[in-house]
Amino acid sequence: MATFKSFEEIEAWQKARVLSDLVYKEISKPIYDKDKKLHWQMSGSSGSIMDNIAEGQGRGGNKEFKQFLWIAKGSAAELRSQLYRSLDRRFISPETFNGLFEKANEVEK
Repeated sequence: MATFKSFEEIEAWQKARVLSDLVYKEISKPIYDKDKKLHWQMSGSSGSIMDNIAEGQGRGGNKEFKQFLWIAKGSAAELRSQLYRSLDRRFISPETFNGLFEKANEVEK
């Protein structure tokens, strides 16, 4: 397994950071006032992806790092599910859904 001096070096963390910012910009739109719980869930899951990558790297051991990567992967799946809810409620356009969904998929891989 690769060794990183800091979590900021990890490409998946970098991509998760961008994804979290894009999600934040999207959920800050007034339409999400209709479902604040979904707003907070999407904020939480998108932030959890990058936070778990960082925490895993910060633990210093490969076994713990792998465990936290699995948790981050689960958070990415959770975000994708929440994106479906946003689409179904017509909070986001199909184009926005596709873009965010693909970014979440990319981070998860």
